[in-house]
Amino acid sequence: MKIRMREILPGFILSFLVALVAKGLAVFFPSIGAASLAICIGIVLGNTVCRSKRLEKGTKFSESKLLEFSVALLGLTVTFQTIGDLGLSGLMYIILMMTSIILFTYFLGRKLGFKDEMSLMIAGGNAVCGSSAIGAIAPAIKADSKDKGQAIVLINLLGTILMFVLPLIGVQVLDFSDLANSALTGGILQSVGQVVASASLINATVTQYATLFKITRILFLVVVVFAFERLMAKKNQETSAENTSAKSIFASIPWYILAFLILCCVNSSLPLPSFFSAGSKWFSTWFEITALAAIGLRLDFKKFLQEGPKFLIYMGLIGLVQIVLALILIFILRIG
Repeated sequence: MKIRMREILPGFILSFLVALVAKGLAVFFPSIGAASLAICIGIVLGNTVCRSKRLEKGTKFSESKLLEFSVALLGLTVTFQTIGDLGLSGLMYIILMMTSIILFTYFLGRKLGFKDEMSLMIAGGNAVCGSSAIGAIAPAIKADSKDKGQAIVLINLLGTILMFVLPLIGVQVLDFSDLANSALTGGILQSVGQVVASASLINATVTQYATLFKITRILFLVVVVFAFERLMAKKNQETSAENTSAKSIFASIPWYILAFLILCCVNSSLPLPSFFSAGSKWFSTWFEITALAAIGLRLDFKKFLQEGPKFLIYMGLIGLVQIVLALILIFILRIG
């Protein structure tokens, strides 16, 4: 345990220091916000003076675990009434977006000559929850580690670009309402951190509802993993007994989603003192910003450049279709 803590501390401390600097700078640049500043500072440091292997375990811990705790604590800041405010149109939007993007990404990947496993991982990563979805899908479809790594890098690249593009489209170009901006960011971006960072560029209300759109997508992870597993089993003509395990499928549900739902139930059912909500929001914010700093520190631009033009064309087309489809559905379903 002591050895593990020693391995984690350097990267964790650096992530926290970047978060501290970002929070300080956000006082002078409130329109940018601490979340985006943390990512940007992290990217610069991670690709220049802070490229030590000694930092990797700590930044990985900060990126994954702290973000999970941040999302879980959000359960004490919302109620089922808040979730219900998304409405039937919000749920239909998410289902149509996810289904369309999975089908488009998979068939485009096949057209461009990618393996089925790569296309499915990128499809699931885009539709559900980025790296976490890829991590759940990869063993289910028996993808190799190299393909899994490439998919994660590309998903993070696309998400990082869209993280800054979507607020410009929603606010500056189309002057969307808060709910429509929430649907745009929460329905497209790949990871929870990217959703929070992008929505933070707009306002706190958009951040709250965009997170709910995002969490609703994550709730479909089990369905996506099961569908992809069965697709590859059928393709490889494997038996159900060999390839399908109900236990492994349901184990794919992230713990923090269950924690979010439990805390949301408690907050909806009991008259909790206001300091519960305020304290949860404070801790959630610090966990989130530290995690976003770690995400920035872990992004390696050299890896992106090594993937070649075919990968970049693939991700560019996916991003473009996601934006166009989201805008069409927002107008058709009259969200916001």
